[in-house]
Amino acid sequence: MLHPTTKSPGGLPGELPEGLLKGFAGPDAPSEADLYRCVHCGLCLSSCPTYVETALEMESPRGRLALMKAVNEGRVGITPRIVSHWEACLQCRACEAVCPSGVPYGRIMERTRAQVKAAGLQSRELKRFSRFFLTTALPNPRRLRLGAHFIRLYQRLGLQKLLRLSHMLHLLPGGIAKLESQVPTLSKKFFGPSDNLHPSQNEKKTTVALLSGCVMPLMQGPTMEATVRVLTRNGCDVMVPKGQGCCGALNTHAGDITTSRAMARTNIDSLMATGVERIITSSAGCGSSMKEYGELLKDDPEYREKAARFSKMTSDVTEFLVDLPFDTPTGRLDRKITYQDPCHLAHAQRITAAPRIILNSIPGLELIEMENSSLCCGGAGIYSSTQPELSKRLLQRKMNSIEATGVQEVITANPGCMLQVELGFKDKDKSGNVRHVVDILDEAYGLE
Repeated sequence: MLHPTTKSPGGLPGELPEGLLKGFAGPDAPSEADLYRCVHCGLCLSSCPTYVETALEMESPRGRLALMKAVNEGRVGITPRIVSHWEACLQCRACEAVCPSGVPYGRIMERTRAQVKAAGLQSRELKRFSRFFLTTALPNPRRLRLGAHFIRLYQRLGLQKLLRLSHMLHLLPGGIAKLESQVPTLSKKFFGPSDNLHPSQNEKKTTVALLSGCVMPLMQGPTMEATVRVLTRNGCDVMVPKGQGCCGALNTHAGDITTSRAMARTNIDSLMATGVERIITSSAGCGSSMKEYGELLKDDPEYREKAARFSKMTSDVTEFLVDLPFDTPTGRLDRKITYQDPCHLAHAQRITAAPRIILNSIPGLELIEMENSSLCCGGAGIYSSTQPELSKRLLQRKMNSIEATGVQEVITANPGCMLQVELGFKDKDKSGNVRHVVDILDEAYGLE
């Protein structure tokens, strides 16, 4: 607890009222053990993208935690103004990687947002996006894929370009024009689960199940296919079982923990039923979420043990390949690239070396490190849709770092980062190529 005579970093009085009214309640409230681990040292400030960009205390992890404590202690209520500071958080978890006290900030923020959602105090933008996407589409893979087919047809027939030029979408209610402007170009060919086994191309080392997920197979289908080829090239039988779906990360981040738990159970049942030795994902955000299923379902007596086992079986594809170890390619790629660290790979999973080991193994490829590679690009799941202005500022900072390297090819390991940096090149009206680590490794293997 805050001492009765102290003041929090944001200037909120630390005096506690008699009776100590608890502002957070229920099984999904942030735990006090987590909340009061922060000692307000400020070491997180220089790592927080929103604080670096705004220099505002309330847009830092320390400031947001001060607001949470004030609410928990009954000194303030949950107001739209307080919620605005919490929703401006990217949940990149860069603060966790540098925190000497081990504050589990990501878990605290997820639980805090669950309280906001339960109170019906989410911002209009987040409510709208949740209604159209998080609640309607993501939990239902068939509905999501059907919608993707219509969007792809809409794009390929030229209707998207025509409507955008006519500005007719701005006449529609409910922010339709804004939502439509954020729809990315979908893959020409979708990837998805099937009953087929993708057999190892070489001596078999292990059998793995690959998460297909929700959005990545629709927007980056070729990358998913490259993932399968790279895994089979390195001695893996690969299964992409039916019945799986979204990992639930975006719902968890938005405070919809109930739905994310249902998604987790679906994936546990589907992927573990295959009897594989490892579960692989090529999305950093999905991997981070899946590795925390044990925490998400710790109070579920039926799934507690299965979730903990599932989390231990899960690996990011770059992490897995380096641990195998992977076959060093002989195909030569004579060009320069730079690498963008995905937040949930670098900060949540603490994986930074594996992607670079893979890239540096490719003959002729020269990796030019960018400044602040692990500072968030502003994508952060649905952040670019719910916080467009701050997202653009962070993207501009990232594009400046990329431009300073002098290269035009950016490699990363997360679908959201890929989309965000592609948008950055488009906004700057500059040519640039954004690819996944497995894309470029697959290309090198193809030249052998």
